[in-house]
Amino acid sequence: LEEVAQRIEQAIVDDPPLAITEGGIIKEGYNAALDELRQIAFSGKNWIANLQAVERERTGIPSLKVGYNKVFGYYIEVTKPHLAKVPQDFIRKQTLVNAERFITPELKEYEEKILGAEEKMASLEYELFDEVRQFVVSHAEAIQKNAHLIAQLDIFAALAEVAVTNNYHKPEVSDSDRIVIEEGRHPVVEKLLPLGESFVPNDTTLDNQQNQIMVITGPNMAGKSTYIRQVGLIVLLAQMGSFVPARSAKIGIVDRIFTRVGASDNLAGGESTFLVEMNEMANILNNASSNSLILLDEIGRGTSTFDGLSIAWAVVEFLHNNHRVAAKTLFATHYHELTELELVLPRVKNYNVAIKEWGDRIVFLRKVTRGGCDHSYGIQVARLAGLPNEVIERAKEVLANLESEALTPSRVPKLALHRKRKKRVPVQQLDFFAKQEARLAEELQKLDINNLTPLQALTKINELKKLLDGKDRTQ
Repeated sequence: LEEVAQRIEQAIVDDPPLAITEGGIIKEGYNAALDELRQIAFSGKNWIANLQAVERERTGIPSLKVGYNKVFGYYIEVTKPHLAKVPQDFIRKQTLVNAERFITPELKEYEEKILGAEEKMASLEYELFDEVRQFVVSHAEAIQKNAHLIAQLDIFAALAEVAVTNNYHKPEVSDSDRIVIEEGRHPVVEKLLPLGESFVPNDTTLDNQQNQIMVITGPNMAGKSTYIRQVGLIVLLAQMGSFVPARSAKIGIVDRIFTRVGASDNLAGGESTFLVEMNEMANILNNASSNSLILLDEIGRGTSTFDGLSIAWAVVEFLHNNHRVAAKTLFATHYHELTELELVLPRVKNYNVAIKEWGDRIVFLRKVTRGGCDHSYGIQVARLAGLPNEVIERAKEVLANLESEALTPSRVPKLALHRKRKKRVPVQQLDFFAKQEARLAEELQKLDINNLTPLQALTKINELKKLLDGKDRTQ
């Protein structure tokens, strides 16, 4: 492609105009005929530029000026107070309110030279540009091949840089049916975490014999969606030839990755959220194979609880029992009843995203562990989101009513009942979200452990104990 590069370098100016029909594209020195036309136009314009000074001196009219417009071409303009000084060779062309415009035979001659040269220049430049363009087109196959190779090189270089920068590892890709990921991470989420916070890696084992379907439970915000997406991304990266964000990964090739995530309607198509969800689910069940990977982030949220649970249950059974489909599946759900499927379907395994309970508060540990989760922790998550305390307390009452019988002996719906609330007593112990905890953390952060003597340590422990007992009067 050296010839193509040379031709473009020789012919085209460094900063060409947007319009290719108005000239200014071809470099000076590329074509002799074009250079000659440019010289004619340039010299003519210089003559016209000097004409104004010459005519002012000849006529004694200091306000005389030479102008141009596309309708009349070049003209000499004289204001009306100086019309008496106009010489005989001036030919009137146009009358204005405060001036008259004239031409001279000599001016007309140069105008024709300039305009003729400019018209020919534009036409010739377009012809020359088209010749260059056709020359480039004749090498299109080689250009496209090089572009493809450069694109591949760009991808390889980018993937290599990402792998080195982010501690990715080379996966083992095979034709087995197993997906085994050790300490996998989400390649995007781990880059968006706040400064000082590290991503919690997780393991994954999927196959078609014993661990076909992972039913993953846990509260909102715990990390279920992030986990199933990271598995899909790791498989995709491995099959495209990239290193992966994991300590190790053995990836059996999958034919397709199906996803049912998010919740959105299709207003233009007249489809509700639930219908969109069912359409996507139908596509998965009708097209997946035993070599596919399916990622399901909730099923049945857009309908009643019983309907949604029933559909979700039936979907898991279908994926497990239908040998044509039988795809490796990660199913994140809030339907804790689905954890019972492990008892009747041997290739279904329960997992949960671990949390730490502290009274009626929770801490997200982000770790996927074996076993199901029997609580949604929705009220605790609502508290974290900042709902008013009155709403939280009332939600606890309603939840307690739901978890007991639906009706009172007098046939009154228990959801409508209000329990007598106990007067809140100040808690004299460490509360995970209490003010003392923040003060305690601040004091501990200030400690220089390496330079602390035993006596100083005992003194500091006593101060912290007073803080917890509410005896620190500095608050």
